[in-house]
Amino acid sequence: MHILIYSYNYYPEPIGIAPLMTELAEGLAQRGHQVRVITGMPNYPQREIYEEYKGKWYVTEQKNGVTIQRSYLRIKSKPNLIDRLLLELSFIFTSLPQAFNGKKPDLILLTIPPLLVSLPATLLSWIYQCPVVLNVQDILPEAAVRVGLMTNKLMIRFCEIIEKFAYKHATKISVIAEGFRDNLIGKGVSAKKITCIPNWVNVNFIRPLAKKNAWRTAHQLDNKFVVMYSGNIALTQGLETVIAAAAYLRHIPDISFVIIGESTALSRLQKYCLSCGADNVLLLPLQPREQLPQTLAAADVSLVVQKSNVIAFNMPSKIPLALASGRPIVGSVPAIGTAAKVIRESGGGIIVEPESPEALAAAVLEIYKNPTLATKLGYQGRKFAEEYFSFEQAIEQYEDLFFELLGKKRIKLAPVTKLSPPESVKI
Repeated sequence: MHILIYSYNYYPEPIGIAPLMTELAEGLAQRGHQVRVITGMPNYPQREIYEEYKGKWYVTEQKNGVTIQRSYLRIKSKPNLIDRLLLELSFIFTSLPQAFNGKKPDLILLTIPPLLVSLPATLLSWIYQCPVVLNVQDILPEAAVRVGLMTNKLMIRFCEIIEKFAYKHATKISVIAEGFRDNLIGKGVSAKKITCIPNWVNVNFIRPLAKKNAWRTAHQLDNKFVVMYSGNIALTQGLETVIAAAAYLRHIPDISFVIIGESTALSRLQKYCLSCGADNVLLLPLQPREQLPQTLAAADVSLVVQKSNVIAFNMPSKIPLALASGRPIVGSVPAIGTAAKVIRESGGGIIVEPESPEALAAAVLEIYKNPTLATKLGYQGRKFAEEYFSFEQAIEQYEDLFFELLGKKRIKLAPVTKLSPPESVKI
């Protein structure tokens, strides 16, 4: 079938939805489908167009069987509310010519956020008379309002109207956690319209490896008990809690905290480390994706951190990665949230009160003192990842959904067993 994926984020962006959509598009292409991706010029997480794409309005690329059609974005490194709106509008208007520059799709897969992209995707579905699958990665504007990112009442109301439009006109809605389903049903969306397909991890790529490895040695972490946070650093996390917890444990020289994220956020955290006296925290920029298995394997504990005001259905993509790496998780997350539910069900981690450095430090210390517990949590987490978060399972679900919408019978193919990481992608 001919599949058009409308995703604002895509390769070579390092974190978030981009690696997932890249894996999905390339996996579908491996299975014989013709896949075309409409996306913007890469800019995340720095919010700056990557150097090789600057000054360009349109770029078309071929990579691993996928046609990638990029368009210009109006982007600011420190956007206000108007800048964010103009960014989404620029993508809508510049991406449409690319969307029409290709073969008629049998089906459109649209990822949100951003919300406004539901407008051109709906227009395309009307013109091409094809179904639209809306892939909801975050509930907007609710999530933005909850963390204080959006306060303007008129803008909130406008986004709520667009949200209802997106749900109404989608043929099917795929959500990444059951909490999302409950939220949408509460907003009047028919349960029959919603299917839950969790985000995945390539369990052949991310897997338990020896803790003592070249990455650990290169960062002078040999013989250390490494507590690691790796990924996006945003308003929803509150990494200050991690730094304060590290300060509580600085009297134990064996324990080192490692925070890996985008450089601009690290500079702010560096100041907080100095103010707390947390000299046992190592701050590192995002690491090359090909090093990700070794990076995660170097951890003795993987951290998942959220603020207490994060909405219950937020699902961090780092959880499947941490589980697949076979390392125990300490989740400083709201107890009733989706993140806590998944960690609890996996048996692969400990849940503590969010924004409590004392509770986080106590959980780290418990695992530090109990290697048997660490081994048990890591084993259970890996097993859960293989059973519930494998890429093979996710792509099967997407294919089944697509064929069902098109009224076709799917021919079973051999599962995709290997999916190489994109070259030079960082995470």
